[in-house]
Parts: sequence; structure tokens; C-alpha cells
Amino acid sequence: MVDLFLNRVLVENNWDQDELNTEREICGILENRILMLFFASAECEKCRDFVPVLNDFFKRLKDPAYIEYPKLLSLIYISLDQSEEQQERVLKNLHKRVLFLAFDDPYRKELQTMFKVKDVPTVVVLRPDGSTLSPNAVQDICRSGSDCFCNWQESAELIERSFMLNEEFDNLNLRTATDPVKRLKYKTEDDKRKKRWWKLWGAGKNANKGEEEGDGGWDSFKEKGGRQRNMEEKMKERMKQKNV
Repeated sequence: MVDLFLNRVLVENNWDQDELNTEREICGILENRILMLFFASAECEKCRDFVPVLNDFFKRLKDPAYIEYPKLLSLIYISLDQSEEQQERVLKNLHKRVLFLAFDDPYRKELQTMFKVKDVPTVVVLRPDGSTLSPNAVQDICRSGSDCFCNWQESAELIERSFMLNEEFDNLNLRTATDPVKRLKYKTEDDKRKKRWWKLWGAGKNANKGEEEGDGGWDSFKEKGGRQRNMEEKMKERMKQKNV
């Protein structure tokens, strides 16, 4: 489906009408999405009546005011108008996230021929691989509204990337998928450093204690030696007195 618009210029229906013309930009906005091609004309009364319905359909699937996660859906307006003023009239009523081909782009007619569009309004729904899911989904949209997207999604086997809710992460402080491994690694290293530090500190403490004990023993030894010398001197004095 992305190949359908590669080397083409898609325009965003915003105030600045930004152009998407690089492969990266086209892939970023169309890849892995269901694509709706809206063929219409401002002169067609049915188209004018259908535009508000389609606009509401698209808003309920893409606008954050209605849903938390925008659906993987893109809408491109393929104008079959007779003038650029008529095309602008239709775009004015469509959502700002709708894309369109410039009025002077001949690829509009090629797409009309490619998908055999004879009546308007027509909404061709394409799978991400470019195959046709619905040749004209106008009646489905009018009848089922945004609920029909679920059927398209199931048929296209489209994988939602935003399947995990924010509240599931409320109690987690993980910044990346590798954070648990990193934290375990650094925790282990910290534990090793702590153990080494405690061993060194303990060895130093024991050494100091040994030194203190050694100093105490020497003091005790000196004290005992002093008492012994005093006793010897006293004995010598007594002997001298007896001899006298």
C-alpha cells in the first residue's frame, strides 16, 4: 500500500497544508495502516451529505478527544472536482489529519481508473499490503459507524502497537527494557564492592585491636617488672640492715 504513493506528494489538510514527499514521510504515515481512499466531488449532493458522516467516523478513530490511542488508519481524499475551489470546499469540512493529492496531480485520475470508481461518494478500503478490503465502504460506514473498523482490523490482521495501557506501568520505574538487567548488574557489583570494603575495614579494625592488645600487654609486662625490681631492692636493704 505504501508503494501506491511512493514518489508522490501527499498534502496534509492542516492550516499550513504541509507536503509529505519523501519515502520516510510516506512510510511513516501509511505503513502498517488501513488506508481509506475517499473519492468525491463538491458538486455531488450525496457527497456533501456523506462528508459529515465520514468526518465523524474518522474523528472517533483518530481524535484524542474521543479515544486514548489513535487507530492505525489513514484517510486520503481523492478529488474528482472540476476546480481547485471545489476541492478546497470539501477539504474545509474534513478532519485536519486527512491527506489529499494536489488538484493538479494527474495521479487522481489514475487512481480512479485503477480502482474502477464510477460513482461518488466511494470509499475504497485497503489492507496494509495494498490489497482491497472493501471496494466501497460507504454503506458500512453509514450503517455501523466506527464499529466497522474492528471488522476491517480483524480481516487485515492488523497488529495494534498500543495494546498496553498506561496504568500497567504506574508502579514501575523502568526506563528501558534492559533496565532490570542493568540494575541487577550494578547491584551485584555494588554488593561486591561493599563486601570488599567491609573485609578491609574489618581487617583494619582487627589489626588496630591487636595493636591495642599488644600495647596493653607490654604495659602490663613493664608494670610486673617494676614491682619485681622494687621487691628485690627491699630485700637487699633488709639484708644490709641485718649484717650491720
